[in-house]
Amino acid sequence: MNTLAAADLGAMLQLVPVQRAGTALLLAAVGLPVIGVIIVGLDIMPVRFAMMHVALLGIAIGLMTGIDPMLCALAACALSGAGVAPLARTPDGLSGAMGLLMSLAIAAALLVLAVSGVNASGAFALLWGSILSVGTADLVVLGALAVVVPALFRWKRRDVALLLYDRELAECSGVPVRFLTTALLVLVAVAVAGAIKLTGALLVDALTLLPALAARRLGRSLWSITRWAVGIGIAVNLTGFLLALWLDWPPGPVLVLTAGAVVLAAHLVPERRNSSWRASASVPPASLPSSH
Repeated sequence: MNTLAAADLGAMLQLVPVQRAGTALLLAAVGLPVIGVIIVGLDIMPVRFAMMHVALLGIAIGLMTGIDPMLCALAACALSGAGVAPLARTPDGLSGAMGLLMSLAIAAALLVLAVSGVNASGAFALLWGSILSVGTADLVVLGALAVVVPALFRWKRRDVALLLYDRELAECSGVPVRFLTTALLVLVAVAVAGAIKLTGALLVDALTLLPALAARRLGRSLWSITRWAVGIGIAVNLTGFLLALWLDWPPGPVLVLTAGAVVLAAHLVPERRNSSWRASASVPPASLPSSH
């Protein structure tokens, strides 16, 4: 096994690309695990797969037109997230649309790459991630998500809790369900696109879904689950990244395995210690703000 000495690891941490990668993972740990809470709460697992394919289409269009491929991927995912929002009334309705979207997006991406004559290796390289090539634009996107996503949860946590608990109950309680659902799906789509360069499209769950799954086991309310998810995300991202550097292994798989180990450890916590946040979502609205 090829490992780095402590001095070598310290020297590597002084490199600008490594510092940018670490900063990107830290920013991602603040916003993306909260996106995982949304994915789990709305039961929209197929969305992240569809957005990976849509991101590939956006990248292909960027390569063909000469526009920043990641910018095109973000735009394509945001538009797709907004477009499928009306179908999110039930998980079944959304999953069917996601299957169609995945097929159309990958077919269109392959067609664009074939017709334009662009080298497809650049597009498909993002399936595996390229964390050391993180640039300023990537940090801006991840920084924006790190601010916007937790702020939205903090500001609209009662509405979000009701929406994740029961859509009809949320509508009866005066929650702007359509607008909030659209906003959440757009955030999910943009987050998936923004995380692709860090771990690759195939391993994006390490930054989004896995911290949320562990947090659901440990949290007692939606807000506490959100805080647990962020804390776990920070610990997993920093630990996994340092471990990958030390072992000279690719960061994506190491991050997934680290996050998976935390999920398994969290499920060793006895069930009786956890009270579902869904129960608190059905409490009368006046009592919700005091739930932590």
